Amino acid sequence: MVNRRTFGAALVATVLAAPAARAQDVKATGARPMELTALDYIQIQQLVAKYAEYIDTCSNNGYDYADLFAEDGFFAPFQNGQLGRKAQGREALARVSGGGPDGCTGAGWIRQGVHHIYVNHIIDPTPEGAQGRVNMLMIGLGGDKNRIEYDGYYEDTYVKTPAGWKFKSRIHHATYTAPARAAEK
Repeated sequence: MVNRRTFGAALVATVLAAPAARAQDVKATGARPMELTALDYIQIQQLVAKYAEYIDTCSNNGYDYADLFAEDGFFAPFQNGQLGRKAQGREALARVSGGGPDGCTGAGWIRQGVHHIYVNHIIDPTPEGAQGRVNMLMIGLGGDKNRIEYDGYYEDTYVKTPAGWKFKSRIHHATYTAPARAAEK
């Protein structure tokens, strides 16, 4: 019975503290989170779905992928506690997706027929737009259509532009180690 009371008290304290913490954040920054509409949420979800489609197919030589990012947006890997090299700008983003001015390079995941699947997508409004987190699964590693692997998650910042929602930043928190992945090829 004591455990239920303790749990109940902790739950009530957490629920009551959340609005106070948000109010304190508003006081500290002077900015309220943007009001997102149902359409905003759907458009952000579609942005993430297009990311998977475009990186899997190297559509338009990687430029469809690159165009998902804001003009100053970037993609970067995060592994072993370190932020890796940022791909920023349309050409760099097209190249990181397996494409670029010389066409599709046949990046390893494309050659293997890998499909990216994003699950448990959480979107939260911010004063500048929205932020999100989504888990990534990959199907088809090593050419095995039945092999599914969890490959970390993305931490995203979204911004609404005249052309629609775009990635301001997309950071891939990888869970694999490069040597193990290289040994699989």
